[in-house]
Amino acid sequence: MSTGSGADSAPAPNSHDDTVSDDATATAPGSAPALAAGPAATPRQGTFSSLRIRNYRLFATGQMVSNTGTWMQRIAQDWLVLSLTGSSAAVGITTALQFLPMLLFGLYGGVIADRFAKRTLLFLTQSAMGLTGLALAVLTLSGQVQVWHVYLVAFALGMVTVVDNPCRQAFVSEMVGQDELRNAVSLNSANFQSARLVGPAVAGVLITAFGSGWAFLFNGLSFIAPIAGLLMMRTSELHEVVRVPRSKGQLREGLRYVSGRPDLIWPIVLVGFIGTFGFNFPIWLTAFAHHVYHQGAGTYSLFNGLMAAGSLIGALLAARRARSRLRLLVGAALVFGALEIAAALAPSFWVFAALLAPIGMVGLTINVTANSSIQMATDPLMRGRVMSLFMMVFVGGTPLGAPIVGWVTDTFGARTGFVAGGAISMGAAVVIGLILARVGGLRLRVDLRRGHRHIAVVPRDCGTAASAASAEKDLAPAA
Repeated sequence: MSTGSGADSAPAPNSHDDTVSDDATATAPGSAPALAAGPAATPRQGTFSSLRIRNYRLFATGQMVSNTGTWMQRIAQDWLVLSLTGSSAAVGITTALQFLPMLLFGLYGGVIADRFAKRTLLFLTQSAMGLTGLALAVLTLSGQVQVWHVYLVAFALGMVTVVDNPCRQAFVSEMVGQDELRNAVSLNSANFQSARLVGPAVAGVLITAFGSGWAFLFNGLSFIAPIAGLLMMRTSELHEVVRVPRSKGQLREGLRYVSGRPDLIWPIVLVGFIGTFGFNFPIWLTAFAHHVYHQGAGTYSLFNGLMAAGSLIGALLAARRARSRLRLLVGAALVFGALEIAAALAPSFWVFAALLAPIGMVGLTINVTANSSIQMATDPLMRGRVMSLFMMVFVGGTPLGAPIVGWVTDTFGARTGFVAGGAISMGAAVVIGLILARVGGLRLRVDLRRGHRHIAVVPRDCGTAASAASAEKDLAPAA
């Protein structure tokens, strides 16, 4: 089961310096984060420009098939656990077990991704993921499945993901090179969200008509596609990568590198809060479908499909964006929390459903913006470790947050649980936004005069009219 985060990270051939040359968020180690100001905007890319590369087309096609299976299994797994136990907390435990290995061992996955051939590692991890789906299919179709079986398979899948996630992210830039990296990050997310539109719909039909086992079977077989794509690639067309030799202290080295970079550490902290408390949609959507609206698996699939539609729009917009800015990340996190609170308090079924698409769009914007900002600001030799830390915090926080959110949802109701997640996301956005502004020497300027930008983020020393005009130009959104 691919996690589909859309994060890709590996160096351009024999290049260390150009990884940060054209990005507004890229800064020298130890410098203040480029929250707003930066070099001139880079030319707008075509939305699908990275698909011109054959190896990436093979990769993307295989991922599209396996991601569809992934979403089918996610829907079937959540609904199976809810059917067996009747508990939102049990769904939260399943989610927690799947992501617990990332929390415990995520950094080691990054070290492995930096040391070994990523194509070979992906062949092994994708094969193992397919086997987990087949195992769950056999248990379910034979009528022997129990909740502890689902827990065990979820944990095993999480162990494989520890290596697969940073490796898959790092492998993309080996296929597309540095110039297409940002576009490939966004298209990976679009790929995953497109599958999210198809998978839940198909899963809803299969679960209703035949049961969850067939969705698990499809997911297991779906990994044939990415494995075939890896085998068909032309290795001569992959970009050369310098592997990190085995040595002591590589984990500490990666942590020291991130801790000295405000433009890396604070975005990671922000997505950690959001991933831990704001992205618990399996818990909330099952609870709203089952307990609030008294509907079945089809409604749960509909909710996931609506979120996927919004996420797909967000991914395609991100693919056309020339630069990723930290102020966009902070603003999106703030809006994301507000939308979750609005959905939690929605007075009717259709208002709730209508809010899921914008939640998906803004949530995807957070993912892609943080992902590409961090990758483009990181030295290639550190990318595997930095991205494993990013994923450990973003995804690995789920084992901490999911049981808590599940307990709150069971005890106080689905609406209270959803409100709590949105409030924490908003609070984290405000606090970390203020920290980044302070570190970057920025302030918020409000100007209510006609013909002026009413709200802008400007340098603190932007006092004169000339410097203000210059700052306004630098801080304007990228074309």
